[in-house]
Amino acid sequence: MESFLGLFDPGSGSSSDEGGSSWESGSSSSSSFKPCSRNKNKKTQNKQLLLPDADQLPPEPQLGNVEYKLKLVNPSRFRFEHLVTQMKWRLREGQGEAIYEIGVEDSGVLTGLSAKELRASLQTLRQMAQKLGATTTVLRERVVSDCLLGDKEDQRRVAEVLVRKVPDDQHSIEVRVAVVGGADAGKSTLLGVLTQGQLDNGRGRARLNMFRHLHEIQSGRTSSISHEILGFDSRGNVLNYKELVTHESICESSTKLVSLLDLAGHQKYLKTTVLGLTGYSPHYVMLVVSAGAGLAGTAHDHLALVLALDVPLFVIVTKTDLGGTRVQATLDALDAALRGLQRTPLLVHSADDAVAAAAKAHAAVVPVFCVSSVSGDGLDLLRRFLFVVPPELSANERDTLEQQPCEFQVDETFRVPEVGVVVGGLLTSGVISEGMNMVIGPMNDGTYKPVQVLSVHRNKAAYRVVRASQSASLALHPEVPGLRKGMVLLSPDMDRECCIFFQASVHVLYHATAIHEGFQCTVHVGNIRQTGVIVGIMASSGIHTDERASVVFKLARHPERIQVGQRLLFREGRTNGVGKVTQVFPFAPEQV
Repeated sequence: MESFLGLFDPGSGSSSDEGGSSWESGSSSSSSFKPCSRNKNKKTQNKQLLLPDADQLPPEPQLGNVEYKLKLVNPSRFRFEHLVTQMKWRLREGQGEAIYEIGVEDSGVLTGLSAKELRASLQTLRQMAQKLGATTTVLRERVVSDCLLGDKEDQRRVAEVLVRKVPDDQHSIEVRVAVVGGADAGKSTLLGVLTQGQLDNGRGRARLNMFRHLHEIQSGRTSSISHEILGFDSRGNVLNYKELVTHESICESSTKLVSLLDLAGHQKYLKTTVLGLTGYSPHYVMLVVSAGAGLAGTAHDHLALVLALDVPLFVIVTKTDLGGTRVQATLDALDAALRGLQRTPLLVHSADDAVAAAAKAHAAVVPVFCVSSVSGDGLDLLRRFLFVVPPELSANERDTLEQQPCEFQVDETFRVPEVGVVVGGLLTSGVISEGMNMVIGPMNDGTYKPVQVLSVHRNKAAYRVVRASQSASLALHPEVPGLRKGMVLLSPDMDRECCIFFQASVHVLYHATAIHEGFQCTVHVGNIRQTGVIVGIMASSGIHTDERASVVFKLARHPERIQVGQRLLFREGRTNGVGKVTQVFPFAPEQV
C-alpha cells in the first residue's frame, strides 16, 4: 500500500537555515523537529505545492491492492462492470482492503482533477464499492496545482481512498499486534485506554481490566499473556467497551479487528514474552517506551529480539505529559538505537503521517508515536494508524496456505465445563471445520492421538471454519491425557515425524564469553518452548558474540514437531541468539 505523502513537501516554498533532526518525518512543513506537538499555526502554501521533479508516484503496480485512476466520470455500463471486476480483484489482493489513488495516471503522474470531476469520480467509486458490498473512506486529499486567483473550483486535486470489504468467509479483517516494552512503561495502561475508551487517572486505573491474576493487580506488573481487541467500523470509528458492552458485540459490529497481545515487561517473565513473540506469530509489534525511563533495561532487549525475529515494528513513547525535555532525550536515544540497527524512525505528527506510516510498516521504516494515556494526546493518530495498517498476507499467499494440509499450533490448553478439553492457538496452514477428524501430538513417546473437532470459536464467537493465519479455540473429543503447549493438530494423512535432535544455523547476538558444547539454554521454535543442550558445533570449538555457526541441539524433555526452515531463538540469562532449522533427525524411542 504505497502512499504519495512522502513524495512532495507542502512546505517546499519556505526555507530555513536551522539544522533539522535526523528523524524522518512524513510532515515536512517545518524544518526544525519539535517532538510530540503539532504546529497549530502552520501555514500551507497553495501555490507550487509540488516540486517539478516530485509530482508523481512510482508506476502503478500490476499486483497488489493499489489502483491508480485518473478519473471516473460517467463511465458507460460496460466500463462500470469492468471497473467493479477490477475492484473485486484488488480487494482480493489486499484481503478485503484496497487503496485507490484518484487523479493519478498509470505512469504515476499526479495530474489531478477539478473539484467537480473529483466529486463525480468519488461518487462513481462509492457506487462501485456498493456493488460489491464494500465501503469507501477518503483518507486524504492533496492540491496538485492552483490557478493564480486561488479559485478553489480551479484547484486540481488528487485523493487517496480506502476501499474495504470483509471477505465472505470472515466476520472481520484481523491484525495481531504484540505489545512489548520494559516494566512500568505503561503498556497495560495504554491498552486499557484504547480498549475501554476512558483516559487514565495517572495512577493506573485504566490497566486494571487488562490483568488476569490477583498478583498482577497488586504489583501492577503483567506476568502472563493478556488478550484484548480493538474494533473499527468501515468508516474508521473506534468500537470498544465504551461503545459496545460485550466482546461479542464488538466482533459482530467491526469490519476490522486489532487483536492486542499484552506481554510481560519484567525481566523475570522474559520467557513468557518470547513465547508470545514466537508462538502467536504477531503481524506487528508495538514497542512501548516510557518518556521518563527511556530505552533502557528490558525495552532494549525487546527491541533487539523483535528485529532479530524480523517482525514489523512501531514504537509508542508514553507519558509525554511529563515534559518536553524527557521526551526529547528519549526520542534521541530511540533515533540512535534504531539507526544503529539499520532502521529509519518516522515520527508521526499528523493523520497524513499516520497513513504514510501504515504504508511503510513492512519496510525498514519504524513509525514512532508520542502519546499520553492521561491527557489523550496522540491517541487519535495511533488509532488512525491501527485502522489503516494492512493485514500481513496477500490473497495469493493466503490461498496457498489454505490449500495445504492442516497444521494447528497449540498455545493453550484448558477445560470448559460442559464442553470438555479446549485448545487455543494458531492455524498455520489449511482449513479446519466442525466435525473434522485430526491427530494431536507428539506425545512423550513420539506418537499422535486421533481426535475430532467438536466446535470452533474465534474472538469468543462460534464459527464453522477457521482458516490459515487465524487464531482460534477448538473443542476436542475424546479427551487425550497429557496435552500441553507446543503440540500440534495435524490432518490424519500428514507426516507425523517429530524429533529430539535437530541442526540449526545460528547467530549469537550476545554472550559474555564463548558458547561451547554442553551449553544449556531455553529454545523457542514457533509455539515450542523447551530446554535444549548444544551437543555439537560444526567446524568450531566455540561461538562468540556476533559469530555464526551450525550447531546441533538436543531437547531435554520430550520430542517436538520441528520442521526445516523454521526460525528459532535461544536464550539463557543475558545470552541471546537466533537462527534457522536446517536439518531434523527423526525421533527414536531410544533417544530419550
